[in-house]
Amino acid sequence: METLEDRSRKAKISLPSEIIEEILSRLPVKSILRFKSVSKPWLSRISDPSFTKLHLTRASAAHRTALFISAYDDSTRKRHLLSAAHDGGPVTHLMTLDDACSTDITEAEHLNGLVLFTCMKPFSDYDHAEVFVLNPSTHNIFKLFYPDFLINGKGRVRYSFAFNECTNEHKILMMRKFSEPKKTEIMIFSLSNYSWRKISPMAVKHPVGCLPGHLTLTRGSKLSIFSTPIVPKIQRILKINGRVAVVCRDHVVESNKMHIWILYDYETHVWVQEFITFPESLIKLTGPIFFPLEVNMDEIIFSTSKVSGNVMSVPIYNLKRRCFKSLEFTLGHQFSCPKTVKFNQIKYYVESMVPL
Repeated sequence: METLEDRSRKAKISLPSEIIEEILSRLPVKSILRFKSVSKPWLSRISDPSFTKLHLTRASAAHRTALFISAYDDSTRKRHLLSAAHDGGPVTHLMTLDDACSTDITEAEHLNGLVLFTCMKPFSDYDHAEVFVLNPSTHNIFKLFYPDFLINGKGRVRYSFAFNECTNEHKILMMRKFSEPKKTEIMIFSLSNYSWRKISPMAVKHPVGCLPGHLTLTRGSKLSIFSTPIVPKIQRILKINGRVAVVCRDHVVESNKMHIWILYDYETHVWVQEFITFPESLIKLTGPIFFPLEVNMDEIIFSTSKVSGNVMSVPIYNLKRRCFKSLEFTLGHQFSCPKTVKFNQIKYYVESMVPL
């Protein structure tokens, strides 16, 4: 007669570790985090850097993306960092920054599933900047500390994300641009050993920009820097279908158009001009401020928004179809007065297990 122990033994099916890894690498991060508690072998396999790399490769190939959002609530003077599905829906709270201001200058860059978020007071120096690195998928957050060997004096500061493929290291580039004398101080922070190192100041002769999330350190301290075309003062640098693009939003309200210059040839610096035509309803909604926040393939997300109840609608422009659609987000309990909420940053990121 078959005993209960015999039945239990038959029910246990052992799969090869390669098959288990193949299955796990195709799952969302939320599910993988739960599977860490299945057993010690599973925990060890999931925590291995090779699995993290495999999972990121699969997620990137499958375009398994989500959205990072920075939202400012004018009624509470707080800034909320959120995440949401790539097609909208309910937002997930990541963290809250107190004592925020509507005039704060914010930037967000994404690289390998990580997000670099900076918040700076206008007309201030580096002492007033808050810089965070987040993995929205795992909810891990790291606040950047400052180096103790900065050049005296105030300079315009810009942070950018970088990745060294040779050493598999994520880095943060800090650039301080001085007007007198004209030079740029460059420092690099490594997320692998949490330390800063300084690069000799360099002279800057032409306006330069750093492509968010795609500045790569290939050999030593060699940096990729490119010149922008001569455009009106108000501009932004984005990436559209793998190419650098400079956006000008001068006179959008008067002309109902936004001009975009796309860098089609890196070697000869050939720029091609395109433009977006806005419907009158969007121009009336946004007023003089109309800014592209993010590009995903052929779609551009804009900063304007419309609130109905606790649902916020954000316009998206499709470059191929040359038309607009709306992306809707449901705000959570953190926002008691949704009409006072404004999205300052919206960035696509790939789901990943990359640690901090």
